[in-house]
Amino acid sequence: MQDLGFFKTVDVTTQPGSAPDKVIVNIAVTEQSTGEYGATAGYSTVDGILGEISLTERNFLGRGQYLRAAIGASQSGKTFDFSFTEPRFMGLKVSAGVDAYHRIDDETVSSFYGSTATGGQLRFGIPITRDLSTTIFAGGEHKIITDNNVGEPNSSLVADGQEFNKAFVGYTLTWNNVDDVKKPTEGIYATFTQQYVGWDFNYMRTEARARYFMPLLEDSGIVASVKGQAGVINDFSGTGVPVVEAYKPGSSLIRGFEGRGLGPRLASGEYLGATMYAGLSAEIMFPIPVLPESYGVSGAVWADAAWVDGTAANGGGVALDPGSVDNKWRSSIGASIIWDSPFGPLRGDFAHVLSKATSDRTQVFQLTLSTLL
Repeated sequence: MQDLGFFKTVDVTTQPGSAPDKVIVNIAVTEQSTGEYGATAGYSTVDGILGEISLTERNFLGRGQYLRAAIGASQSGKTFDFSFTEPRFMGLKVSAGVDAYHRIDDETVSSFYGSTATGGQLRFGIPITRDLSTTIFAGGEHKIITDNNVGEPNSSLVADGQEFNKAFVGYTLTWNNVDDVKKPTEGIYATFTQQYVGWDFNYMRTEARARYFMPLLEDSGIVASVKGQAGVINDFSGTGVPVVEAYKPGSSLIRGFEGRGLGPRLASGEYLGATMYAGLSAEIMFPIPVLPESYGVSGAVWADAAWVDGTAANGGGVALDPGSVDNKWRSSIGASIIWDSPFGPLRGDFAHVLSKATSDRTQVFQLTLSTLL
């Protein structure tokens, strides 16, 4: 009951019932605020200075409904998000929800074009077992390309004002038996997602992610984890995967590389994108002895390896940079400082790249928000 997040304390007591084989259970609860107003600011080496203003209600109208609205901005764009979830759709053990968004991505040094995308989806969550659940979803998106910055190189893959429409349907299987989603020490969290994308497109996207946590020494706070992830896009159109839909792997796949820093790119330097990837990471996280636990600061050492293959469709016919595909394998090692900041687990990663393709773009340090997968 306390895991719902609706109550500050939950006290359960018993007393004899009306018969020897009966008992009365008394539950005393203290409610807590379930509404949150948030205003956060930070810095990421990927997005630069960023901030967000959000309103979240985890028990809307006292019915356990989840509602969130947020406005975000960074040096690379703006985001507007809305999400609503009904945990007991029509009284069943099925959740139902709707998500809507409007995202503006600007042209940056790593992207020759920007875009404005508006979309949304409907979803239904169905529990299968205690640890296994599935989510079925369907939605659509309308995207307009922007490529009009004076003095910046123009894209040879898309044109200013070009429009893309897509409709999608798919499902996600989730396995979750970790002991604490916010700060896990043991268990497995894994997802498997497939979605078919149509309208202006015709392809299937499949992705799998999993992470296993285990404590190394009892009561030491030292936790080891192994994470694996893979994805593939199967094109059914016969013309190749469009560049706007290709994978753009970066530090979320392997640390030590810039966003859009690894994988196929054109001779002009424009990033093309990949259609297949796989990655494996091993990490040991530990408390820093000289700092009090209340500071929320910990350290980590890690090793990453990744494989990237396949190229998005190059309708412009511009030559591919051979140095971007002369090595499909990448690897790196490093150490991190992790802080449980007020706006999420913030981590700074110091990386040393062991292997890369010739034209890959690397970075020694990156600052990001940490995620479970």
